[in-house]
Amino acid sequence: MKVENIKTVGVAGAGTMGQGIAQACALSGFDVLIFDVDADAAKKGIASIDASLQKSIDKGKLSDEAKANALSRIKVCENLDRLKADLVIEAVVERLDVKRELFRVIETNNAGSILTTNTSSIPVTQIAAGLRERSRFAGLHFFNPATVMKLVEVIQGVETTSETIETLTAFAAKLGKTAVVAKDSPGFIVNRVARHYYVEALKMLEENNSDVTTIDKLMRASGFKMGPFELMDLIGMDVNFSVTSSMFHAFHHDPKFRPSRVQQQKVDAGHFGVKSGKGFYNY
Repeated sequence: MKVENIKTVGVAGAGTMGQGIAQACALSGFDVLIFDVDADAAKKGIASIDASLQKSIDKGKLSDEAKANALSRIKVCENLDRLKADLVIEAVVERLDVKRELFRVIETNNAGSILTTNTSSIPVTQIAAGLRERSRFAGLHFFNPATVMKLVEVIQGVETTSETIETLTAFAAKLGKTAVVAKDSPGFIVNRVARHYYVEALKMLEENNSDVTTIDKLMRASGFKMGPFELMDLIGMDVNFSVTSSMFHAFHHDPKFRPSRVQQQKVDAGHFGVKSGKGFYNY
């Protein structure tokens, strides 16, 4: 499939990432179908997209007409069997079993379409293992917030064709993104390198070497836009912890990827960060 043939994008998952991806696609002129196992979550997702677009208008970055056009392109798909699109982007929980089962159904209803996962850390080849046609399956990893962050990792699985990668790279360009092709290894490029930004900060906290606000302040002073704890709160404590855990297991329990007990407690308590109102900071 060529990028010119992509007219409709299906987004599976209406959480923070799904919303951002759907918004970016709609603003770039693509029709979008958004599905979530929780139908109310999908409807709330569109309401959140509406609010996000309004903020852009308030900042003078978007016109009322552009907002109306973008919203008109997004439709809720209440049944997974009806999620039929030229390109499908999965953005659900970081669990291999959930993703495999989701794509089993999606592939049945999308013959000839390109199927992609927004996974942060799970090898693409593992997710594709249960599919019949793996040549048109790849990773398409956006970063939070997807409407702002320019980088997109395009991950080629063992059986992903070069044509599929070329099409996805061109698609990312149509969204105004910079695509970087990455090999299929746990964490790919960004999450593998950046993981230690979080892990080492958490180790320092566990060992009482410093506190949350001091570490964040010093990292900002060193040139980072956000400190590690601020960033974990923004990404979502549950998501960040899940990615670290996934990489820890994928690298056969390499100590440098060991998940933090402090972060585990935050997740257990439901302190997910910005989206829950409380994380390392209160919101």
